[in-house]
Amino acid sequence: MNKFKVVKRKVNGATGVFFSLAVMCCAMMAGAQPATSIGETTDPYAETPVQHDARMKWFREARFGMFIHWGLYSVAAGEWDGKPDPGAGEWIMQNVQIPVSQYAKLVPQFNPVKFDAREWVRTAKGAGMKYIVITTKHHDGFGLFPSELTDWCIKSTPFQRDPLKELAAACEAEGVKLCFYHSIMDWHHPEYAPRRNWNDVAQGETNMEHYNDYLKGELKELLTHYGPIGLLWFDGQWEKTWNYERGRDLYGFVRSLQPNIIVNNRVGQDRAGKAGTIESQDHIGDYGTPEQEIPATGFGPGVDWESCMTMNDTWGFKKNDQNWKSTQTLIRNLIDCASKGGNYLLNVGPSGEGLIPAASVQRLAEIGQWMQVNSEAVYDTQASPFKRLAWGRCTTKVTPEGAMLYLHVFNWPRDGKLVVPGLKNKAQAAYLLADSKHQALRTKRSDNGLTITVPTAAPDANSSTVVLKVKGALDIVVAPLTQNADGSLELHAYDAICHGNQIRYEAAANKDAIGYWLDPDAWVEWQFNMKRTGKYTVTVAMSAVESGAFIFEMGGQKLQGMAPKTGDYSKLQEVELGTIELTSVGKTALSVKAVKEGWQPLNLRSVRLRPVK
Repeated sequence: MNKFKVVKRKVNGATGVFFSLAVMCCAMMAGAQPATSIGETTDPYAETPVQHDARMKWFREARFGMFIHWGLYSVAAGEWDGKPDPGAGEWIMQNVQIPVSQYAKLVPQFNPVKFDAREWVRTAKGAGMKYIVITTKHHDGFGLFPSELTDWCIKSTPFQRDPLKELAAACEAEGVKLCFYHSIMDWHHPEYAPRRNWNDVAQGETNMEHYNDYLKGELKELLTHYGPIGLLWFDGQWEKTWNYERGRDLYGFVRSLQPNIIVNNRVGQDRAGKAGTIESQDHIGDYGTPEQEIPATGFGPGVDWESCMTMNDTWGFKKNDQNWKSTQTLIRNLIDCASKGGNYLLNVGPSGEGLIPAASVQRLAEIGQWMQVNSEAVYDTQASPFKRLAWGRCTTKVTPEGAMLYLHVFNWPRDGKLVVPGLKNKAQAAYLLADSKHQALRTKRSDNGLTITVPTAAPDANSSTVVLKVKGALDIVVAPLTQNADGSLELHAYDAICHGNQIRYEAAANKDAIGYWLDPDAWVEWQFNMKRTGKYTVTVAMSAVESGAFIFEMGGQKLQGMAPKTGDYSKLQEVELGTIELTSVGKTALSVKAVKEGWQPLNLRSVRLRPVK
């Protein structure tokens, strides 16, 4: 079970020169041109912006994909020796410090006879997903394909089939892009460094040069045996034995085998934590990879990214993890990503038998029902042009003649008036996407923007889409914060000014609040215009795992309150603090600060002032 065939390869000298030329030739055949003249240093995978955009085109249009974590850990199902592992299912080998000789006992148990590649792909396609990314090898080093380089792969199991070959055929038949996840880190390989102290079968010294050759050998098998692969999703790059030079070399190697492939930024070491940002100028890879979170504002124009997230609490299958996100949350996460110019990679963790959990299948089917009506507002869309939308999100499609704005309404207006703040363009058409007849909705422009008259009942509780077609280049101004016509004032987290370290706005659809309020010296402020004096009732929406005290201050008046103990930062509750009386109008500031003694972190979504009649 520990047999490895390592192919030696020189990385310098003639072999290295030949490799660079091979990469450049492959890139040129794909349409890329050398970046410099003869005699100068060339980038073997250089491409013009037009060529890069062409390579990224399908990824930007897709917006929605399926992540699949499947391997030996799926057999363990989150338990070892009858004891549950509280960590992620696919990390059980390290979480429990399982000796490799013992972990190997899962190999003869891996016989997923219920695996049906066509059913998996149809499930993804039915949800509206355009691509799948499957773990060809996770950190335990076990290959989900029959490799000629090692016996530590699926050929040593009773399951004498190649699931990747079957998935490739199913994806081709269904028109879904096949993509591969492949771990750089390898807890099993004897030459990978650092070697775990529970790797009780490895012998000899570690040698990352030899391991790098092995890694390339695996990738060559994957990229030459299964047809065109949409993207390579690397992971496990954070250990010090992996560096920029290795990452850059691996990126070039992969592109030499399939010049049109897309590679994530985890091939290098510049990814900053779970935020997945591309931090350095010398970054490697084609897109950022936030994990389990959605960036507050995306990464801005010209930066591609994809948020990978689970449906429950783990990536690999755990039979006791039943903490499933709601279909509404999953749909809104998808919209949230698209509205910020990113993709949503939603995970499933099939069982050791080869079945996607029923709870996942149900949610994917429900997402698919929503996508049947609303996919036009997701695929091939661009980020929202608005800084803030109190009622939801926006995606756009821009043409030389104008723009199509897809207004994703999470909080449907009870009065039937949907205000698009700051929009100066003339409306050419407005209608509900769920209305197959596209009956026109009335629109009216005002100083505050454009108001659309909509039915008083939302077409879909998950998210309803209003299509707004406007003429000309988008003309949007940021509307100042001020009171509503009835004298009320709504202050949302995305308009707050955060003071202090770490504290920041989290824009995920299931959070949408000020979070990371870990420092009691941090505080939150809003600045706005008040038009009328009088008494106001103050209500805040917040959450906390443990209740702590805070102080509301405005116009020289203070109110103290206790954050509700909701047990989960995403479960917000409204708290009425009391009444204040304002005696002046004009520019005003409002703040929320911590009571330092006994401080407990909280999330703050909004502050609402209502006039007392």
